[in-house]
Amino acid sequence: MNVLLLGGSPSAPSTTWRLQQLVGARLAALGHSTFALQVRELPAQALLRADTSDPAILEAVALLRDADAVVVGTPVYKASFSGVLKTFLDLLPQDGLAGKLVLPLATGGSQSHMLALDYALRPVLASLAPRHILPSIYATSEQLPWDADKGLAPVAAIAARIDAGVEQLAHELEQVRQRALLRRAAERQDQGQAEPAAALAPVAA
Repeated sequence: MNVLLLGGSPSAPSTTWRLQQLVGARLAALGHSTFALQVRELPAQALLRADTSDPAILEAVALLRDADAVVVGTPVYKASFSGVLKTFLDLLPQDGLAGKLVLPLATGGSQSHMLALDYALRPVLASLAPRHILPSIYATSEQLPWDADKGLAPVAAIAARIDAGVEQLAHELEQVRQRALLRRAAERQDQGQAEPAAALAPVAA
């Protein structure tokens, strides 16, 4: 299954993006294909003008369209998610997340910003008609220490939430895959049943 890592941080290096990469690596280890899209790398003028005909914007929207799940990451600023991410989400059609699983991630300076995910980001994601929005994962910078040699090393409480989030997303992706297989099998069966009837149809003189 295809998983898009949608990065909404305006800065680099980014604690949020490191968290997303960790989640993406865990999903890749489980056999899922992961793709990255950093919103800040898209053309600024095209984003600000909502120019959906821009080639880079078209490619970004296509990446999102082809994903089965989206891991959305954002830093929290002033009790809300990043403006960079909001600008991109505003470009999407009303059903821009239709049929997709969404795992929201966020980082912030303190625990007091945790509710920004539920009160700011989640309603916007829900308005885009996703299949399901999984429980959010929020962490402060202190809970996500970074080492140049060892990489990201979340504290125990956050590591447990990451494990639970990856496990739930992988489980639901497997359910989506199984339903798709059953649907294709039913379609093939219907086509197979239609063929004999067509073969018995009289041939015009």
